[in-house]
Amino acid sequence: MWKNYYSVSSLTEAIKLLAEHKERARIIAGGTDILLEMEHGQRPKIDTLIDISRVAGLDHITLHGDEIYLGAMTTHNHVVGSSLLVNRALPLAQACWQVGAPQIRNRGTVVGNIITASPANDTIPPLLALGAAVILASVDGERTVPLADFYTGVRSTVMRSDELLTGITFPAMNENERGIFIKLGLRRAQAISIVNTAIILRFDGDTVVDARITLGSVAPTIIRTPVAEQFLQGKTLAKETISEAARLAELAASPIDDIRGTAAYRSEMIRVLVSRGLRALAAEDEAQTVPEDPTMLWGKNQGHITGFSETRLHTAEQPIETTVNGQHIRATTGQDKTLLNFLRDEVGLLGTKEGCAEGECGACTVFLDGTAVMSCMVPAPRAHGAEIVTIEGLGDQEALHPIQEAFIEEGAVQCGYCTPGFLMSGAKLLEEHPHPNQEQILQSISGNLCRCTGYYKIIQAFEKASSKQPTMED
Repeated sequence: MWKNYYSVSSLTEAIKLLAEHKERARIIAGGTDILLEMEHGQRPKIDTLIDISRVAGLDHITLHGDEIYLGAMTTHNHVVGSSLLVNRALPLAQACWQVGAPQIRNRGTVVGNIITASPANDTIPPLLALGAAVILASVDGERTVPLADFYTGVRSTVMRSDELLTGITFPAMNENERGIFIKLGLRRAQAISIVNTAIILRFDGDTVVDARITLGSVAPTIIRTPVAEQFLQGKTLAKETISEAARLAELAASPIDDIRGTAAYRSEMIRVLVSRGLRALAAEDEAQTVPEDPTMLWGKNQGHITGFSETRLHTAEQPIETTVNGQHIRATTGQDKTLLNFLRDEVGLLGTKEGCAEGECGACTVFLDGTAVMSCMVPAPRAHGAEIVTIEGLGDQEALHPIQEAFIEEGAVQCGYCTPGFLMSGAKLLEEHPHPNQEQILQSISGNLCRCTGYYKIIQAFEKASSKQPTMED
């Protein structure tokens, strides 16, 4: 899919490589968008990828005064797991929680979501409502662009080909501000928005003194609703006020018909979602959509980066050296593949399955440096210097993992194709939550699809495996 793949150790090196390769190069961080675009032939001119996923310090979330900063490698799960963002940027945390599934949230970055520039992206509406700006760096220096000025159309931005988006800044919400993000999709997880909205209100007592309402998936870019926002100012959130504000928000949109919904349906759902959001804010009930102790599947390091020591160009002349299931692997081929195909073709481990090759089914789940990921969404060069665990490394016939034993005992295996992914998710869940509740179990497998069952036996197996875990009294 690519000719040149660089793993860099600093942003300075990445920026120099962008200046050198220009339109032929793209930055890769999580890779959950760019890999699919290249696989589908949507980036025919791109032959060089510059991987910043192991540049130390890029996954930091910091607060300076009342300004929050997100680094370029801040993943969606980093946001969900940040008490700072849950407390002072709740709509963004809610949006990140509804992106994909744990394996995708462990790789996908907020910056990558911004750059993809889809009008259906979930993180852009709350960031726009928060008044975010992005920092763009090149060999010519840095510039800061308000997010409101960043987009020029569908999947189009003001970024130059030699620029790298290094971070996002926005004001933290104050005590007199409340906000919410609501998404409508065709299923509970792994769904692209039919409509989404972010609402942030500032109050003086019960009176709204400032309002920001953004809408996604209803126009060529994420939009604000100035008429509805102006209408809310100076009013309390009475039933009639909420109804009229929602009607005015609906008028701001210009939705289209597509496979996920008609324009008429989207327009109606704008009114419904904005009404629902305003009612929740009026009742101070906006925080209910972020779980108190969510399932992350991100391991002991909580998905944080281990820095790369030196920049490396991965070509046919540069072998990939990695550790798979505790064994050192040196491969001289496969540098232009996904990790999934690398594991199957070069390493010879066939337990990791390809179900969709688009990060939708979870059959290819592996652990990358302790974090559960979809291996079809990871480039093979990312394995260099990394530690990988596949289903073959989870247990053996002499000592099965508790989740493997439970699948046998509960009859949770049907055709077996999806089973490796479920087992990997289950093992990481039990590491994180030895005695998970049912909601945490469901969260852990929200990225794993089974075409044979109604999931009942699988869930029972997870519960059975939990019962095999030692308790505090043990």
